[in-house]
Amino acid sequence: MRYMTMTTAILRRTIVIAAAGLALAGAGCSDTVREGRSPSYLIINKIEATQGNDTTLTGQLSSDVLTKGTVYEDRGFATMTLGLKNVGPEGTTPTPTQNNVITVTRYHVDYRRADGRNTPGVDVPYGFDGATTGTISESDATLTFVLVRVQAKLESPLVNLAGLGGAQAIATLADVTFYGRDQAGNDVKVTGSINVTFADFSDPQ
Repeated sequence: MRYMTMTTAILRRTIVIAAAGLALAGAGCSDTVREGRSPSYLIINKIEATQGNDTTLTGQLSSDVLTKGTVYEDRGFATMTLGLKNVGPEGTTPTPTQNNVITVTRYHVDYRRADGRNTPGVDVPYGFDGATTGTISESDATLTFVLVRVQAKLESPLVNLAGLGGAQAIATLADVTFYGRDQAGNDVKVTGSINVTFADFSDPQ
C-alpha cells in the first residue's frame, strides 16, 4: 500500500511538471504567432541606389559627401514581391487574395562597419526613420527612399571627409528595414542591406 501511495504521488508530481512545461511551451508558441500573424510576407529582390546628382542605378553606392560645392541626398530603390506562408498542396500555385497584399509605409536605416566601430556620429552616420508608401503584391514593385540624408553629410563623421579629395573613406553596410501591414491589419517587416562607401569623390565633368 505504501509503495502504491508513493507511486501515485510521483505520478501526480510528474503530471503537474508536464502540464507546467506544456503551458510554458504554449506561451512561447503564442509569442511566435503574434510576431508573425500575417499569412503573407515581404521578399526583397534587390536594393539599388543612385548618387544624389545622378540617375545611374548601382548595386552598391559611392556616396559623394561634397559634389561641386553642393550636398545632395542619395536615394535607394528596393524591389519587392509578396510571398505566402501557406504554400498549399503539392503541385499547386497559391494565389494571394486582396487581404494578403502588404502596404509599406515607413522604413529605418542603420549604418555599420565591418571592423565593429559603429558609434553613430563618430564612426558612422546616425540611423534614421523615413516614410515611403507602396502596396506590394505578387508582381514586382519598387519603392524609392532616401538612403543617405543631406543632414548626414553636414554632420560628423561625413563632414570631416569633405575637401580630402577621396584620400579618406568610410565603408559601411546600410541595413534598411521596411515596415508595413497586410490588408487585415497584421504587421509585417523585412530587412535588406547595401554597401555604402562615403568619400569626397571626384566631381563629374
